[in-house]
Order: sequence, then C-alpha cells, then structure tokens
Amino acid sequence: MKQEVLSTMDAFIKRNEDSIFRHIARLVAINSIEEAPQENAPFGPGPKKALDEALAICSELGLGTRNCENKIGYAYIGGDDDRYLATITHVDVVPAGPGWEADPFVMRDREGYILGRGVIDDKGPSVICMYALKFLKEQGIALRYPIRALFGANEETGMKDVEHYLANYPAPLFCFSPDADFPLICGEKGIWHGRMTALADAENILSMSGGVAPNAVPSFCEATVRAKNLQSTDDVTAEPCGEDTWHLTARGISGHASLPQGTKNANGVMIAYLLDNGVASEREKPFLEAALLVHQATDGSKIGIDAVSEGFSPLTVVSGMIGMENGKIWQSLDSRYVPSTSGKEILEKLQAKFSGSAEVICSRDAAPFYKSPECPEIRACMNAYCLVTGEKAEPFTIGGGTYARDFPNAVGFGPEYEGRKRPAFVGSMHGAEEGASKAELLESLKIYILSLLNLEEVDF
Repeated sequence: MKQEVLSTMDAFIKRNEDSIFRHIARLVAINSIEEAPQENAPFGPGPKKALDEALAICSELGLGTRNCENKIGYAYIGGDDDRYLATITHVDVVPAGPGWEADPFVMRDREGYILGRGVIDDKGPSVICMYALKFLKEQGIALRYPIRALFGANEETGMKDVEHYLANYPAPLFCFSPDADFPLICGEKGIWHGRMTALADAENILSMSGGVAPNAVPSFCEATVRAKNLQSTDDVTAEPCGEDTWHLTARGISGHASLPQGTKNANGVMIAYLLDNGVASEREKPFLEAALLVHQATDGSKIGIDAVSEGFSPLTVVSGMIGMENGKIWQSLDSRYVPSTSGKEILEKLQAKFSGSAEVICSRDAAPFYKSPECPEIRACMNAYCLVTGEKAEPFTIGGGTYARDFPNAVGFGPEYEGRKRPAFVGSMHGAEEGASKAELLESLKIYILSLLNLEEVDF
C-alpha cells in the first residue's frame, strides 16, 4: 500500500500546490501576536482570529474540527477517539519588528520562496499538516489510530495553549511538531527566562527600548540620553534632539535566541556605545557594565554560567529586550541550557554575580529533554525522511524550544533543513523577511504523510 501512496503523492501535490500557498497566505495575513485577553480570546484577538481561520480552512478541506475553548484547536481524521496520533503547530507569531522590505502580513512570492511573518514559524507548516490529513482522507486509508492536526495559539509567549489542552484532553500516543529542523530533533536544551533590573535609578539615560521578544536577538535599539557632543558610528546613529540631549539608534542583526551565532545584538551595541562615550553616570555604570557582560560571550562564560553536556551544543544566553520601568533600566535574559546544569543553578550564579548592580529574577524554567533515537516512533519518522530525501541522516538535539517538550511522547520534526543555504533576501524565523522554500515545504508534506503511515504500524 505504501508504494501506491508514494505514486499518488506527487499528483496530489501538483493538484493542490496553488491552494496550499493561498491558504498559507490567508493565515499570514492575520497579525496574531499575543495581546491582552478579551472575551472568548484568551490570548488576544489576533491569535483567536488565526485559530478560527485555521479551523475554517480545515473544514473547507473536508476535515473534522474542534475548537478547544479558543486556546487551541484541531482537525482530525479517522474519528475523534482518545488513542490517537498527532502533529502540533501554532498560529501565533512574534511581532514583526523592523527591517522588512514590505508589509510582513502580506505574503510575497520571490524566486521559489515565500516571505512573511509566520511562513516558516509556524503558519506554513500548519497548512502542510492540514494537507497531510487531507491526502490520507482522500486515499481512504484505514487508520489504526485516528490522527489530529493540533493548532496552538500561544506557543511564542508561554505555551498556555498546550497546558490547557493536556489538562482537559487526552494526550496523543505520539506527536511530532513541525516547528523545528529536519532530520529530527530528539532532544532540546532547557529554556530559562529571566530579567536583570538595575538597583540604582537611571540618570543620564532618559529612555531606552530595544527588541520585540525575549526569544529573539534584536536588530534595533533606541535611547534618549543627556550628553554633549556625541558622534555617530557604523552601528549607532546619534542625533541631537534638544539642549545636551541626544536620540541614539543602534542597529544589529536579528535571529532566534537559541541560535545567536551570526547575529549582532543591538542592545549590546547600545550599551557598549553608552559606556565607550562616557554617557553613563557613575550611578548607571555598574548595571550597564554588568549587562554588557551578557553580550560579550553568548556561551555565558563572561557571567559564569557556561556549561556543556554530551549530545548537546554548549549553553547559550542572550538578551532579547531592554527597557526602563520606574526609573530603572532592565534587561531580559534567555538561556538555553544543557543537562549538566539547571535553571536553579543559573539563577543562583547570576544573583551572586550581579548582587551589587542588579536584581535578577526567573520568569520561566523548562527542563531539557532527550528521547532515544532508537525508539520505534523516531525510526518511523526517520525512515520516512530518508526515503523521501535520499539522505542517510540521524536525529540531533537543539537549543530551541518546541511543543515537543510539553508532551509525554513527542519530537520536533522539520520542516526547516539544517545547514541548507538560503538566498540573502530570505530572513530567518523571528527575524525580518522571514522566508520559506516552497519546494521544501512541499517535500515536507511527503515526509509527513509517510511518517504518519509508518506511525500507524507502531504498537503503542
């Protein structure tokens, strides 16, 4: 039967290619960042609208749907029983931020790529999962386990969607999250989020704001400061805006917090400029000097939290946001840590390191996870991947966080391809000009269809 399926997938994709990308564009058109909750919109109107739209598309494709209290929803085939397999993606996004060449919520098609906020994280993959279920239904394949395509609405800012789902609905026997890289992610670093806030009030720094999300390296930071005779540099523009008052704009290179290599943190650029040009007063210096240490080494070695573990890349730490509150400067912290340390240890070390300059608190701590690459469900997915791509690949671990860590039996599984080069005009997830390869998204559809068929043969 599998050979028959292989022979029909290409025809199915050719027949549905245009509608796949039209449906992605429909979701991209919705600005679904989290906002203040409203009635029947627990994560704000944007995520609610995107979730409704995703379920509407699924209904148009002939799939069964269910809205789970506007926090998460799913499409299903093969019935709606408690013992089921699942995919899980999300329809919320991080803020667009600066640096886009056009409206980030109008999907563009350029040289085989689509561009727009969410095309790869995670609205494009959401639509791909819908079509995987559509294919299986159209083929009339008898399913041993029903299959659900879950769509979350709060992945980027807290994962309260999955928390609600697992507290009120049965967990899948196994699920994979197309919100990651191929070939397959069998382990994820821990995620530690915190904030360091200056002990002393600001003096010469009148305002400062940088970044759009704690889990994204910022490309832009601005400040208004009291100073004399400031000069612009390659990375910072200084403009007078009053007597002995200056508006500063720092520029960087954005990216995901879990992959800081190749980025340039605009918050760090700004802090270094303030210190190098004598803007900071003696009262402001201790915090800024402490904050700068975070930016000087993304492996945490400058602040004493660096760590390594076998099977994982080294710990990372970045600051995604900086601002002022109640007259004090604060800076967010995002660390992706390895099993040899812990969130508790990170907090204790940072509190000791910055005891004279900043208060440090923890706002989130999600422990690392690891799943054996030899378990049957992982082999089922990997066999599908290798068959479609012709590669001899093996699972790996990452520093990013996917829904997989919140389920009792789950992994991250594409649709991005680790190490593949992109044209210069294609941005990364969480960055400006976020892009996705159309060919790779369609290839991932084949991989997911075959993976689900292989998983139907696993004894759970």
